[in-house]
Amino acid sequence: MKIAIGVTYDGSAFEGWQSQRSGNTVQDQLERALAGVASHPVRLVAAGRTDSGVHALGQVAHFETEVERPLQAWVRGTNAALPPAIAVQWAQAVPDAFSARYSATARTYRYLLYCHAVRPAVLAGRVGRFHLPLGLEPMQAAGRLLLGEHDFSAFRSIECQAKSPVRNLRRLGISQRGPYFIFDFTADAYLHHMVRNILGCLVYAGKGRHPPEWIADVLAGGDRSRAAPTFAPDGLYLAEVRYGPEWNLPGFPPIMPFFSTALPE
Repeated sequence: MKIAIGVTYDGSAFEGWQSQRSGNTVQDQLERALAGVASHPVRLVAAGRTDSGVHALGQVAHFETEVERPLQAWVRGTNAALPPAIAVQWAQAVPDAFSARYSATARTYRYLLYCHAVRPAVLAGRVGRFHLPLGLEPMQAAGRLLLGEHDFSAFRSIECQAKSPVRNLRRLGISQRGPYFIFDFTADAYLHHMVRNILGCLVYAGKGRHPPEWIADVLAGGDRSRAAPTFAPDGLYLAEVRYGPEWNLPGFPPIMPFFSTALPE
């Protein structure tokens, strides 16, 4: 039997998604909690491997088991053994052909950037911050130059293990609400640190360090050293993973507007 689960988490206290020797990752926490319900070791496969400090509003994972449990047992029983910063939102039996990773058709990341001279307190760790004013239109213009299928080597970390640097960035939406800038990235898949590296370059355009056209030169050059430094993980969220209707997966419950997973097409 294969079970898919929907998971949300605040990644501030964890060393990313992927299992580590320390045992302090989201995957490690979930696998221990699920094993208590299943009465056997559980191994999860996730739609996306978020980095240390990155959050998730719509992470999807799957595991295999030979035991039968009510679906709510995989939710409530697992949550009872999890720290407050991680919660399983739903569980669904899926066909053997389903893969949380390979069946996904698109992934959307959202970055929340607080633009203010003084650091936040209540939202510490949940938003990124930039201390100078930013221009919305230059960032939007720069973002449009990255749309489509490209070699994104210039925005790829040295630790990236992807076989190909080619990715299809389908959408890069940037909006502003008062001192907050909201960046939405939708792609088939991502390179390691790709979103945070692009974000750093967008901020360079927004503060006037470079014109928007500069980002196209960085992209074409394929040289990571020409791009901006990797931006902080604090405001980054895996917001949504899309699957075909044939899998009949549940949706995620709505939450606060800035963190809403009801994203435009």
